Parts: sequence; structure tokens; C-alpha cells
Amino acid sequence: MISFKKLLGKEEKFYDLLEASAEEARVSTQLLAKILREDSSASASNIHDIINARRKDKRITQKITEELCKTFVTPFEREDIEALSLALYRIPKTVEKLVERLTICPARVPRESMQRQIVLLVEAVEAVDFMVKQLRKGVNLERIQEANNRLQFAEGEADKVMLALVKDLYNGPYEAKEVVILMELYDLVEAAVDRARDAGQIVLQIMLKYS
Repeated sequence: MISFKKLLGKEEKFYDLLEASAEEARVSTQLLAKILREDSSASASNIHDIINARRKDKRITQKITEELCKTFVTPFEREDIEALSLALYRIPKTVEKLVERLTICPARVPRESMQRQIVLLVEAVEAVDFMVKQLRKGVNLERIQEANNRLQFAEGEADKVMLALVKDLYNGPYEAKEVVILMELYDLVEAAVDRARDAGQIVLQIMLKYS
């Protein structure tokens, strides 16, 4: 006999896992912001925490895949769960890659130039975290759209900041190597914002399907 209590419990498990993944994305971006504000001794611990957040999120993503393979009833379409899980994982993965670059780049590279980008990244990921948590509560399209508007605004502002940073690189007193290094760092932050946008778009699409 089918246990409906067990089936409902499986549905809750997906919400738990997706929310945990969104939380790791949020934590990693906040740690990144902290690294840019603090000295190198404080950053070492934060870098380790970012690596752990990415590893933890990878385990969560793998767990979601496992649950999809052995669960008959899911809260929404399996393809959407897989897509959202992957989009969320790509956020801390990109943040970790950025931090790796920061640890090996020359000390003279001005990290403060990225701070406005990182602030907007944090805002974008916080909006995604909020949106993912709304999935459990059922169809509340208005709150999802409000959060998505915040996310879209952060992405738009990040694009403007990126353009200003690139303009500064083209016209500033930088050596060729510095231009290459900074351009890669700026691109990675922009990529992380794009990952957040992608995750938010998937949440919005899920809510539109069931509204």
C-alpha cells in the first residue's frame, strides 16, 4: 500500500534541499564580500569557508539527483528541480573560482574596484534565496515577482558597473598583465550575477506554471 505520508515527506525533502543549496550560495557570496573588506589574515579563514560551502553545495546537488531517481512524487516537474539545483550550485562554484584567482593575483591589483560588483552580487543572491524559500509556501506569485524585480535591478546595475570598470581598464594606467588579471576577475563576478539571474528565472517559471 502506498504511504501518502511518506510521499508528502519526500516532497518536503526537495524543498529542504533546494533551500539548503540557496543558503550555501548566499553564504559564499557574503564571505566573498567579507574577504574584500578585511585583511589577508582574516581572508584565509573565509576562503576556507567558501571552499567548504561549495563542497557542501555539491553534496546537496548530488543528493537532489539521488532523490529524483528514487522518488515517485515530486513537488513540481523533475526537469525544473534539476535545472534549479544546477543553477544554484553554479553560484558558489563561480565564487570559489573567483576567490582562487584572488589568492594568486599580484598584491598591487586593486581589489576595491570590485566591491560595488560584489555588493550587487550579494543583493542578487539574497533575492534568489528568498525566491527559493517561497516555493514551499505555494503559489505566491506577487512576492516572487517582487523579488525577481530586485534581482533584475541588481543584474542591470552590475552590467553598468562592469561597463564602467572596463572603461577604466581601457583608459587607466594599467600594465598589460594587470588588464588581463582584472578583466578575468570582473568577468567572474559578472558570471556569478548571471548564475543568480538564471536561478531566479527558473523559480519564476516554476511559479508561473502553477499559478
